[in-house]
Amino acid sequence: MDLPSFLWLWRFAAWSMGLSLTAYGLLAISGLILWGDRRHQRPRPPWLAPVHRTLGISLVVLVLFLLAIGLIGTLGYYGSLGHSWHLPAGVTVVLLVLTSAWSGWQIHPKQPQMRRIHITCNLLLALGFLAVSWSGWTVVQKYLPP
Repeated sequence: MDLPSFLWLWRFAAWSMGLSLTAYGLLAISGLILWGDRRHQRPRPPWLAPVHRTLGISLVVLVLFLLAIGLIGTLGYYGSLGHSWHLPAGVTVVLLVLTSAWSGWQIHPKQPQMRRIHITCNLLLALGFLAVSWSGWTVVQKYLPP
């Protein structure tokens, strides 16, 4: 396929990535507030946990959408996958987001290790987002005119 027919796909990807990074940042802020309230044994605002969960669900949906865009775009343009390190970086981010969401949902007093898994995944996710952003930028450069 020709680049102009894929332009709408790249726009969706750019917006989705921007929204994913925004959701990740807001999740980090709300997570730090939840952690601070728990650490200092303060009552948490009743709206905070539902907002944190909603942002987490949004991040899952956005990252899965980005994976679909990448697969469709790469298969449509090249006819196969694995042309750059963007695919393994993206799949790693998807796995980290899914693991973070799963472990976050499992946090309760009977399974305190889930909180550690959740936080570790989120810290690794910062590195994953850096890698996928960098590799994505190098992929986009292939399609821009010289």
